[in-house]
Amino acid sequence: MGIDEVGRGSWAGPLVVGAVVLGGMVIDGLTDSKKLTKKRRESLDFEIRKKAKSIGLGWVDSNEIDEIGLSEALKLATRHAVEQINVPYHEIIIDGNVNFLTGTAKENIVKTMKKADLLIPCVSAASIVAKVARDRYMTQQDKAHRGYKFNNNVGYGTAAHQVAINKLGVTKLHRLSFAPLKKYFTSQTPPDVSVTTVNDVTTKQIGDSAEDVAAKYLKKKGHKILNRNWKTKFCEIDIVSSKSDTIYFTEVKYRKKPDQGGGLGAITPRKIRQMKFAVKLYVLSNKINDVNLRMSAISLSGQPPTVDDFVKI
Repeated sequence: MGIDEVGRGSWAGPLVVGAVVLGGMVIDGLTDSKKLTKKRRESLDFEIRKKAKSIGLGWVDSNEIDEIGLSEALKLATRHAVEQINVPYHEIIIDGNVNFLTGTAKENIVKTMKKADLLIPCVSAASIVAKVARDRYMTQQDKAHRGYKFNNNVGYGTAAHQVAINKLGVTKLHRLSFAPLKKYFTSQTPPDVSVTTVNDVTTKQIGDSAEDVAAKYLKKKGHKILNRNWKTKFCEIDIVSSKSDTIYFTEVKYRKKPDQGGGLGAITPRKIRQMKFAVKLYVLSNKINDVNLRMSAISLSGQPPTVDDFVKI
């Protein structure tokens, strides 16, 4: 199996990883997708899809990249691509020098190779199908986001693209964690805790106390606590617990007074996206298989904190 990625350095649009098993099929003209004309790439893409034994594409969008970082996004996209391969294979060749499957069951059959997209046919095929798929997606997005010329720059930071951003601002496709665009970033999620004091006790200390109460609540409900405050670069899972055949990933939200809107009101769509990717990273790093996964939230209020609600997301 060959693996290659497209869109790593783009300012906008998804990261796409291609995975291809040729299974002994010979396709003339395979090489690094960047060395081919658009017409030739599309012609080869058609032939690859017709002849290859199996093809997988792993997508991670711009919001996801901003939330988990590019390195973790590459791992996730690679894993998604490999999961779609439905034929036997004995080796995985990844273009470059980083094994994006480290920590998975596949890591020991991976070989990394610089210029593999130029030298290894299955890797060349992966680079072609990934680039054609991504380019077509960005061309479609050009119709929805006029003025950025995504059909020409496919999201990369060309001079014309930069002029368009300066004039029109950024879109949901733009990666605001990238250095040239960081000035456009505004957090939609308020900090979870404050460092101000209330009667000489910080709200962070109260928040920690609330997590203790939440953990005790879960234990009484039959949960086994696996982790507390499991962190990624962009998100933290407050409590990871297991019950029966399910692992729960619980966000703890505390409000001093119940009439402040309730802690569950802070579980925004952005927070849910962060939680989802934190869960994926937890599963990946802990090599978890064949277990049900469930996100949940506990709302607490008062001093001392008491549980108001426990919901499954």
